[in-house]
Amino acid sequence: MAAIVPAYNEATRLPGVLAPLVKATELDEIIVVSDGSQDDTYEVAVQHPGVQAIRLDKNRGKGGALLAGVQATKADILLFIDADLSGLTAGHVSKLVDPVVRDEADMAVGVFRGGRFLTDLAQIIAPQISGQRCLYRDVFLRASQVAQMRFGIEIGLYRFAVAEGLRIQSVVLTGITHPMKAEKLGVWRGACARAMMYSDIGRALLVPTLHRQGMRAWNLLRNHSVDR
Repeated sequence: MAAIVPAYNEATRLPGVLAPLVKATELDEIIVVSDGSQDDTYEVAVQHPGVQAIRLDKNRGKGGALLAGVQATKADILLFIDADLSGLTAGHVSKLVDPVVRDEADMAVGVFRGGRFLTDLAQIIAPQISGQRCLYRDVFLRASQVAQMRFGIEIGLYRFAVAEGLRIQSVVLTGITHPMKAEKLGVWRGACARAMMYSDIGRALLVPTLHRQGMRAWNLLRNHSVDR
């Protein structure tokens, strides 16, 4: 099993994510993909024992970074984790991968609860866009065209899974949160970055081959949440 961490300018927050990943006994590989970062994200990653770091010269977006990570491993099970999380523990990793390891799900999606109000609210409204998920490598490769969707990668993967009739399970991750874009970048730059993210998600929702599955995908995850 390989954990893939797409990261853009996350040198400060990345150590707090790598520490629990290194402690997670389920993981065979941890791969950080520095997606055209302009800070020391790559250097921070390579300093952690047991962590493989990939440096992309140009920013490819989240989808492109995840694809680069998948191409760097032969693991049958993939774990996607955001680089800016606060409160992540090895226990959270175990909870998230468990449904796939037990072959009870083809994709497990982690949703935040009990972290902070804004991030909890965002995932109540749209749990499908969570960046925390575990899935079979085969599922990702079959849906690899969604890597072009940048920040639309999560909703693209989810809608693909629904369209294919795959088993999807939601796992509540208590106590995890992440900073809002305005906190990272300032009000104006944060608003612009958020607008670009929503634009990517909107384009993913309009992909013709997945469009007819839209409402089903939007509701299915809420009906399959479990607190493990």
